Amino acid sequence: MTTTEQKAALPFRADVPREQTWDIEALFATPAEWEAEAGNLPAAIDALTAHAGKLSQGPEALAAYLNGADEVALRLTRLMSYAGMSASVDGRDAVAAAWRDRASGIGAQFGSVTAFAQPELLSLDEETVRGWLDSPALKDHRIRLERIVRGKPHVRSAEVEELLGAVQAPFASERGIHPALANMDLRFGTAGGEPVTQGNVDRLTSHPDREVRREAWENYADAHLAVRHSQAAMYATNVRQNVFLARARRYPDAITATLAPDRIPVEVVTTLLSTYRAHTPTWHRYWNVRRAWLNLSELREYDVKAALVPPRQVSYGQAVGWIEEGMAPLGPEYIQDMRQGLTEGRWVDYAENDGKRQGAYSNGGGRVKPYIFMTWNGTLSSYSTLAHEIGHSMHSLLSQREHPYSVPRYTLFHAEVASNFNQAMVRQHLLHRAREAGDTDFEVALIEEALGNFHRYFFIMPTLAAFELEAYRRIEAGGTLSAPDLIDLTAGLLKQGYGEGVEMDHERSGILWAQFSTHLYANFYAYQYATGISAAHQLLAQFAEDPEAARERYLKFLRSGGALDPIDALREAGVDMLSPEPVEATFRTLAGYVDRLEELQRARA
Repeated sequence: MTTTEQKAALPFRADVPREQTWDIEALFATPAEWEAEAGNLPAAIDALTAHAGKLSQGPEALAAYLNGADEVALRLTRLMSYAGMSASVDGRDAVAAAWRDRASGIGAQFGSVTAFAQPELLSLDEETVRGWLDSPALKDHRIRLERIVRGKPHVRSAEVEELLGAVQAPFASERGIHPALANMDLRFGTAGGEPVTQGNVDRLTSHPDREVRREAWENYADAHLAVRHSQAAMYATNVRQNVFLARARRYPDAITATLAPDRIPVEVVTTLLSTYRAHTPTWHRYWNVRRAWLNLSELREYDVKAALVPPRQVSYGQAVGWIEEGMAPLGPEYIQDMRQGLTEGRWVDYAENDGKRQGAYSNGGGRVKPYIFMTWNGTLSSYSTLAHEIGHSMHSLLSQREHPYSVPRYTLFHAEVASNFNQAMVRQHLLHRAREAGDTDFEVALIEEALGNFHRYFFIMPTLAAFELEAYRRIEAGGTLSAPDLIDLTAGLLKQGYGEGVEMDHERSGILWAQFSTHLYANFYAYQYATGISAAHQLLAQFAEDPEAARERYLKFLRSGGALDPIDALREAGVDMLSPEPVEATFRTLAGYVDRLEELQRARA
């Protein structure tokens, strides 16, 4: 059967089993209900203008605005979730696409109408605002207001703020151009007779046939190299824009401007990167083990995902059972909520259907229920994705139960801890079970799943974080970012991680930066995946010392949501992200996997 025939054989969305889809009806029972809400929301948003100029009248007046704005914002979140979720599961659904565009427009209206609030609030005397924080009327808004007040030194005059707000839309243009180029215009050739796409490139670069892997990897890189100068110009523009905005708000540099609102010291990033560089020999050992296992004279970049043992098929129900067993140390209440969501609660949309987009994500669900988007392919990768995303969903569930909507949602820095923790805890359980059963192939497959996760979060993401930091430093120093500059920078950083264990192709390796638009166009975003996996593994290590205390600390972290800044929340849970220890602890875990592969390789030889 050809690829086209396989694609045509996928069921239409309307024909997939209901139990494999998410309960989107919990948001709006029918499309007509969504349409009615979309018709009502604009008037509710416009009504918020009645509060303009009145926030200085006292805590009750301020609370009236904040409560009203929160009510509208929650309704808007549900409206946008329904539209976005509908479009995700069927990209050919023109109605869903129209809903998404309409919801986006309503969201823009909300942002425009409520733009008066922060400048008006910050124009008040700081001591007056701080005095209001003890008012019962503002009890649920205290955390949000404290964070607004602490940002006051970086808020400019009303005229400058108006100008900075006006440039946001044109400044977003190159962030839209890049995905349009990468996802719609680039063509990646074929591999093994199959067209290479954004959706299948990961599968093809892990194909058992080395020639297919090579074709896929090279053609994917070559397509990006063909437009490298345009991509470099877009990325340099993005960096310059962010540097401009940081300077306009009187920050010393762009990274400080990005991290300061969440009170994340720059040292968190620099400590991560210096600790990563010091431990790259662990990665070098892994490449050598992988080369020996695959019986290759040299390991190329298109070999780093090749399976070491035959793939193992996993059903959705089997994966749910594994996750329940693995997460048992978190207690019966956690397991009960999680099981209900994964089964009859229909949090997860895992059906494979024609038109469904690629990827996976967790959506907080507008405080109705958390939702997970993914496509089940029956592999350990699918199980791992489910474990990751249910970590996000349980984080949302527990934090929403604990706090009102007015308390800020947890940040990405918080979020990647919860998702990686679930993967690590379940993996630890399965590895123990595989070793007890003497199932070496399953053990190796689990280690491969772990190392695949580490490769993305603990190899690629630190590399991108180091790339980004240097790119911004060059622009801030008055330098430039040409395509050759960016390729050389990326290739040099990859070489640190590959050592002599991987034979590189300078140009194709160096174009990696152009393949990560989502990460690099959201400035200083990538490093948080590496800090997340690091914090997760140190939290897991605590369970070996005192399971009861570790459980309580971890659940408290989940329940805190965004009530605490991420560094403070993790410190309370026993993890100091200002020290190198979390990164070092994760490298110890990585080294343990490499040790075991070496041991098993020697047994095979």
